[in-house]
Amino acid sequence: MTDHTRVLIIGSGPAGLTAAIYTGRALLNPIVIEGEPSSTTDQPGGQLMLTTDIENFPGFPESITGPELMARMREQAKRFGADLRVSKVHKVDATSRPFRAWLTDDVEPSITADSVILATGARSMMLNVPGEERLYSHGLSTCATCDGFFFRGQDIAVVGGGDSAIEEATFLTRFASSVTLIHRRDSLRASKIMQERAMINEKIKFAWNSKVTEVLGEERVEGVRLEDTVTGETRVLPITGIFIAIGHIPNTTLVTDLLPLDEAGYVKTSHGSYTNIDGLFAAGDVQDHEYRQAITSAGSGCMAALDADKFLESME
Repeated sequence: MTDHTRVLIIGSGPAGLTAAIYTGRALLNPIVIEGEPSSTTDQPGGQLMLTTDIENFPGFPESITGPELMARMREQAKRFGADLRVSKVHKVDATSRPFRAWLTDDVEPSITADSVILATGARSMMLNVPGEERLYSHGLSTCATCDGFFFRGQDIAVVGGGDSAIEEATFLTRFASSVTLIHRRDSLRASKIMQERAMINEKIKFAWNSKVTEVLGEERVEGVRLEDTVTGETRVLPITGIFIAIGHIPNTTLVTDLLPLDEAGYVKTSHGSYTNIDGLFAAGDVQDHEYRQAITSAGSGCMAALDADKFLESME
């Protein structure tokens, strides 16, 4: 059996679920493909499922955990009629309308849709060293804006050498006693103005020619083991927090041959969430490489829902 929907939403992070809430309230009966729990790129709920306390999402003055926030969004989407399915889209055909989607293990398409909202998000590049996975959200983070507040008066570190790493380190000096920037080389890749800001900041220290080989600590980060990339010598840097800022990878495998991507691999959109295919919209971190916040993803999901509704009205 093939199910048909006015709107197919691929992804269930803040962008996907906000799009589901809006299209549900518009009586479009959206189908939301949430992803699979075992997947690293299509996890239901997105990156917030790996986040502990969130203090900057409007409406929660006492903070809220990432999983709880996504659970509330999910229930709100269901309340307005969204059909949420724990599965994964492994192929989309947008060459003709209605669009067709193949789910996990499908031989034939199991869903057709008049419009599609792509909200598959992005994932942070990680170090892939011992201790990293275990201590994620326990002193190890990939978002200074999200978690910097929790490190007041502490000695912490940032891994990376580009503009993003400098931005993270500079932002974290508002809270931390010191921020050590760990970089594999003896010079930064960041723009000159960013480098100058870091160099004159008294709270920022540098661990040149260093790479992290292990994140230390049982229940929380207690330090990192560093290896000198020139001499091979190792040492332990005692810190209570570490931020990974070596880049993000948008989850665009599904549309690599379908939509134009920018040089960083993000989906190109215009006038909000419009792609170059009529009826196919993109929202959230899959097309945003600048802000990458839960609230901006949610706003982007709202825009995509309104754009899809307008498109469907024009079709009628």
